[in-house]
Amino acid sequence: MKLEEAITKRILALCDQKGITPNKLATLAGLPSSTIRCIFYGRSKNTGTRTLLDVCQALDITLFDFFNDDLFKDKGIEGTY
Repeated sequence: MKLEEAITKRILALCDQKGITPNKLATLAGLPSSTIRCIFYGRSKNTGTRTLLDVCQALDITLFDFFNDDLFKDKGIEGTY
């Protein structure tokens, strides 16, 4: 699995758990909705750490909580350069 795909799946799962739509997440995170759409549709090949921090803060979790998921335990995760 690609890292970008794992990040997208994790964000979607967290939004679902908290009952937050992607547009609401963008608003809460102070990000343009286009940024969230780019992550979800695979157009963002390198989601920045600042963006992830904003998303985590909007979801009221830490970066540790975000990455502390089975999705990220796979040693075969591939990054895009």
